[in-house]
Amino acid sequence: MKNLMKLDLSCVKFNKVLVVGDLLLDRYWIGDTNKISPEAPVPVVLVTDSFEKLGGAGNVAANACSLGSDSCLMGEIGADSDGDKFLALCEGTPIANEIWRNPIRKTIVKHRIVSQGQQLLRADFEPELEETDSSALLKAFSKRVEDYDVIVISDYGKGGIKDARKLIARAKECSKKVLVDPKGEDFSKYIGADLVTPNLKEFEAVVGKSDSPEALVFSARKMLVDYDFGSLLITRGCNGMTLVTKTEDYSFKARSQEVFDVTGAGDTVCATIAALWVDEVSLPLACEVANIAAGVAVNKFGVATVTLEELRAELALYNRPLSERFVPAGLDALSALIKFRSKGFKVVMTNGCFDILHTGHIQYLNEAKALGDILVVAVNDNTSVARLKGKDRPINDLHSRVHLLEALRCVDYVIPFSEDTPERLIAEVSPDILVKGGDYEIENIAGADSVLAKGGEVKILSLIEGYSTSALIEKLSRQFRRSGQ
Repeated sequence: MKNLMKLDLSCVKFNKVLVVGDLLLDRYWIGDTNKISPEAPVPVVLVTDSFEKLGGAGNVAANACSLGSDSCLMGEIGADSDGDKFLALCEGTPIANEIWRNPIRKTIVKHRIVSQGQQLLRADFEPELEETDSSALLKAFSKRVEDYDVIVISDYGKGGIKDARKLIARAKECSKKVLVDPKGEDFSKYIGADLVTPNLKEFEAVVGKSDSPEALVFSARKMLVDYDFGSLLITRGCNGMTLVTKTEDYSFKARSQEVFDVTGAGDTVCATIAALWVDEVSLPLACEVANIAAGVAVNKFGVATVTLEELRAELALYNRPLSERFVPAGLDALSALIKFRSKGFKVVMTNGCFDILHTGHIQYLNEAKALGDILVVAVNDNTSVARLKGKDRPINDLHSRVHLLEALRCVDYVIPFSEDTPERLIAEVSPDILVKGGDYEIENIAGADSVLAKGGEVKILSLIEGYSTSALIEKLSRQFRRSGQ
């Protein structure tokens, strides 16, 4: 996988994205809940705020636009007041559009009632679909497609996509990439698409249950052949995403530790890939960036867009050059940690000598990182190691130990300290979670008191039996003595 830190979004010319699909109006009523209705055992919401957002294919176009792409939205809405509101929302953005007002149908509305950040109820207004002539859409699409780089077909199963095959065929005639967010169990209507992005439930509804990652990849490869797809990106919620091409497969771990609202996260993924999948940005790399963008989206309320500035900030967080991950002296450079915490990122901290890096260390550090978003490792300098371990230690000097720790993807910051314990340093960093490995009692862990006093947590992780630096040194010493005989 190409390292994300090599991707500078300021140097990428974003694709022009044409989105065609089902158009929905997302409506929200927000209020407080202070009592139960005397008419029925249901909460009463005193509505104090309301708003609408572009939903369905409209949210894909809005996300592409928010990232800096020229985007165009095509589809059909009703000739009603909700349709008027949908058009008004479009006009408030730079999104170009070619939207038809159908006099014999009503605009689809998803109406959510929310209190204290939680959805209490969603009411869907989906009138029965009337048979309509799709020739106007095909004709307009045939003209528009030549002006855009990537086509997204956003199928919500609401009848807006009646001739997906014809749309795909026309796009391929013009040598355009086609991404499809599918719906239903008939994937044959998407034949020839470059990338199809089902969620796991949708995927397994077509191919059957996958009881292992290997089975999932096998079924995906069969689908690629059966339907002439270029690639499949299977979104798996909190388990991340899996990209399967004809020759490779990639797994992307879910980036968000705290999921606030999953509404529209799939739209964010499609829009980000469509915007970024250019010659200098491979599909796997575009998918990994989309995975990061989805992590931002699910931390927002409702149908949300991700801005280019937010995405750049996330890329900077996860892909800093190694030279920026080492804090050489003092604590001024830790201002970055304060900024990240103010944005809600969870900081985890641990410490040790890490003289000879081994399997036990790797597992321990990975487990520590999994507890939060940013892992800070405090490492004893040479003199403090010598005081703790003896005059023959460390085996590796501070520079070497820091360099090895920096190379681990799970480690975000490395900070050396010269005292016998990192208590002062821990108090300054003030992590959300302090981690130590072994059989310690919490009250005996340096820095635990200050972390707990500030509302943080202290966790003790188990270590792999049989792995320790001292044991490795003793084993090497015995082997050296035997070889000398």
